[in-house]
Order: sequence, then structure tokens, then C-alpha cells
Amino acid sequence: MSGVWVFKNGVVRLVENGGSDSPRRKVMVHVASGEAITSYSVLERILFSLGWERYYDDPELLQFHKRSTVHLISLPRDFNKFKSIHMYDIVVKNRNEFEVRDM
Repeated sequence: MSGVWVFKNGVVRLVENGGSDSPRRKVMVHVASGEAITSYSVLERILFSLGWERYYDDPELLQFHKRSTVHLISLPRDFNKFKSIHMYDIVVKNRNEFEVRDM
């Protein structure tokens, strides 16, 4: 990821959005439909259509596995904790199917 290093109040930090104090929110979009992932039900529907299956082993996580690969997607149960790191994990494991965009 790219950004700008900002020095403020004696602290240096990387700001992704190019200088504003508040970082931009990210949204994951299904490329084929243009649909934004706004809930786990939307994500689950799309992942199922791509051949992913749901695992129910861990009650703290939502997990998906694709039989033709060794990949496992693990997500926090609460969608409010669904962060860009989870989005990029899904994008990498589903090349050309999803994009992460700034809102």
C-alpha cells in the first residue's frame, strides 16, 4: 500500500490517503457484478458461486475453503470487524473477481 509519511506532535506515521488526518474507508467490490460487499450474506453468496464452501469448525470465525485449492479464508464473525486486511486476503485468493476501492 502507498501513502504519505506525516510528522505530527512528535510522531511519524504513514497516512494512506495522502495527507488527511482521517484514513479513507475501503470497500470490496465484486468485479463482474459491480456489487459492493456490504454484509457477510452478500459475500457468502458470491463466494458460493465461485466454488467456496463454508467451514463450521470455529464459532468465533467465518471460514471458507475451496476444494480445488489449499486456500482458507478466515473472517471475524462480526462484519463491523471486517477490515482491509481481510478484503485483500479474499482478493488475492480470488484473482480478477474482487477489487478493494477507496470510498
